[in-house]
Amino acid sequence: MNYVITGPKKAAISCLGAYVPKHKLTNADLEKMVETNNEWIIARTGIKERRILKDPSKGTSFMAINAAKDLLRKKKISPKKIEVVIVATITPDMHVAATAAQVASEIGAENAFAYDLQAACSGFLYGMSTASSMITSGRYKNVLLIGADKMSSIVDYEDRATCIIFGDGAGAVLFEASDSDFGWEDEYLRSDGSGRKYLNIKAGGSLLPTSRLTVENKMHNLYQDGKTVFKYAVSRMSDATEQIIKRNKIDPKKIAYLVPHQANSRIIDATAKRINLPTEKVMRNIEKYGNATAATLPLLLKDYEKKLRPGDKLIFAAFGGGFTWGAAYLTWSY
Repeated sequence: MNYVITGPKKAAISCLGAYVPKHKLTNADLEKMVETNNEWIIARTGIKERRILKDPSKGTSFMAINAAKDLLRKKKISPKKIEVVIVATITPDMHVAATAAQVASEIGAENAFAYDLQAACSGFLYGMSTASSMITSGRYKNVLLIGADKMSSIVDYEDRATCIIFGDGAGAVLFEASDSDFGWEDEYLRSDGSGRKYLNIKAGGSLLPTSRLTVENKMHNLYQDGKTVFKYAVSRMSDATEQIIKRNKIDPKKIAYLVPHQANSRIIDATAKRINLPTEKVMRNIEKYGNATAATLPLLLKDYEKKLRPGDKLIFAAFGGGFTWGAAYLTWSY
């Protein structure tokens, strides 16, 4: 006899949670740290402030745990019902020991297995693909996906090319099996390893292990070739977004929101322009949080949650180190 696992109609997001640190690093603060000014930062990025986890004894797991607890309180679900915990991050608490395992233990998800997913700023988008696939396979009913990054731990605050952009934060979503018509619809995900020389942390991996020289030369800080990354981000995010809309024959007028990675206001605007979407249909909170890497997409959902209605068509788009990028189509479930 063949045993067949039958999956639900859809993998749906049923609840959200979020956490951002209290400390705000404003553009005025950065003016005192590097050669820059408020007007230049806003014109180039759209960012006015970003949140920073100041406590040196707390890492990414602290924010991820708080985002997960926020979700569990709202959903009123026992953590014992969570079967999988995925944490998308490029700033894990430590190497080898998965941050997700720590999060699962701290929130009481004792029946779950947990692991980290690393795809930089595309991490949460890739994670949604993974979580939804687990649900629609029929093997799992509740998958907790968290995007969390403590970018302040890898940014050089003497490098104005990067320190003005990044912030800290965490967001969580619960993917559940649903027999409704709303949920994960389609995805278009890509990567290109030739781009890794333009956006990376050079040392600390197997290619260039930690040494006194790598520390002295700040090779453990985030490096970005801004102009090149900007060019690729604009073209790849726009292309992927257009591709997912055409493939699913979506009338742009019927899109409720574009949910774009918050890397730079000009990249967001270019992506929206490609699909002729008006400003009011573009989720945006970059002015408050900056680029929180894997946390940007769930933080957007949290900020706009009260405006969403069942059946709303959402188009997600992201671009990150690797290079990694993609777009996805989801219909809101609640």
